[in-house]
Amino acid sequence: MESELKNLAVMLFDVGAIKFGEFITKVGLKTPVYIDLRVIISYPKLLNQISNILWKLADDVDKIDQICGVPYTALPIATLISVDSNIPMLIRRKEAKSYGTKKLIEGKFAAGDNTVIIEDVVTSGSSILETVKDLKQESLNVTAALVIMDREQGGRKNIEDSGIKMKSLYTMTKLMEYLQEAGKVTQDTVDGVLKYLAECLAPVKTLEKEGNDRLKMDFLSRSKLAKSQIAAKLLQLMDMKETTLCLAADLTKADEIVDLVKLAGPHIAVLKIHVDIIEDFNQDFINQLKNLSEKHKFLIMEDRKFGDIGNTVSLQYSKGVYKIAEWADLITVHPVAGPGILDGLKNALKNITDERGIFLITEMSSKGALTTGDYTKQTLTMAETSDLVVGHVCQSNIFLNPGLVQLTPGVKISKASDDLGQQYNTPEAVVNSGADLAVVGRGITEAADKLREVINYKNQLWTAYKNRIN
Repeated sequence: MESELKNLAVMLFDVGAIKFGEFITKVGLKTPVYIDLRVIISYPKLLNQISNILWKLADDVDKIDQICGVPYTALPIATLISVDSNIPMLIRRKEAKSYGTKKLIEGKFAAGDNTVIIEDVVTSGSSILETVKDLKQESLNVTAALVIMDREQGGRKNIEDSGIKMKSLYTMTKLMEYLQEAGKVTQDTVDGVLKYLAECLAPVKTLEKEGNDRLKMDFLSRSKLAKSQIAAKLLQLMDMKETTLCLAADLTKADEIVDLVKLAGPHIAVLKIHVDIIEDFNQDFINQLKNLSEKHKFLIMEDRKFGDIGNTVSLQYSKGVYKIAEWADLITVHPVAGPGILDGLKNALKNITDERGIFLITEMSSKGALTTGDYTKQTLTMAETSDLVVGHVCQSNIFLNPGLVQLTPGVKISKASDDLGQQYNTPEAVVNSGADLAVVGRGITEAADKLREVINYKNQLWTAYKNRIN
């Protein structure tokens, strides 16, 4: 195989895939040598040759169920390997698409499938580790990473420290040896590259440790990692009551809500209301809810979806008819106005002594929702900067922090949708997608036997959670 690698090294040099000069790598390092394998798509025979040689590194081919190329350079290489080996291929998107299925991993696969990752160049190993994380979130088993070039700057160690076996066709040292032997580079060039490698390691990257996997940890353990005091309280409450049910009492009469809460209170973790749709709102109604919440140990959430500038939301939260800050343990917030909205809400709490928290609306369950892409990413960043944030309202496992709570709406025992674009998922489906707290509304409020349905949802959701962490 060494003879093939020597010839291949020369061919890569001749087509301009190996460049010398002054460059910046993906991880921000200056480098005197740059490997640009994107050019090989213009040379089909070379592309096919490099794919064939790379696949020779694979172990136990008959035990490999899937091949996944890291976008984008490795995708055509992975495609050729898939075609030649007749092993299915997966595509990992750089971000989930904002329409259709919104999948991050494309292809047909089953939980537990053994997957081999194909990559062109490894510096820090971050691209492979990000791909591993996304594949593991789909319950795929990553067995190895096959790489064309190991730049010898720490990437192999980062990958193998994360439990992933890595094999490469070349190390930078061996590539330089082959090119010098072929008369393509001088001794000074070789010495310069080797000196650079000895002095410059890429930043360390590792996967989240298994013990800090949010979906595998129990609520009590996670409560100790929460920055928000009320997030810790909520996680402890769910553990104590053995419930992840958030009841959406989207009713318009105060007495109807109170009567429902008297039934459901012992079985729920959170009561969610829309105070501005209650036609006969009064302070006595709030007092009754607070008494019931203390008696049955649940939190009250006002699903206000604040979304204005800081000064306005501060007034909306603390003033007016409803004085939400005085009684709502939790509120929901659209982060569209930016970080200033968090400052405004915090300002409204300066005279409130009880713990308060907010859920950021990071994704929505309605068809065609615009909460995707960079909007979602920036919302995740906002959550890490404030001790007010309890968690995210979202549809999928899009964050790692085990001290935050995923609140997922749109839950029904039978998956369906309504005439207004609301999409529903089953209890098991939302829990497996990361939900810690699941919102159930019409599945309970429109039921003939409401208490029976409350208990039914509670039990199904809790069983799904226990199965998830086990």
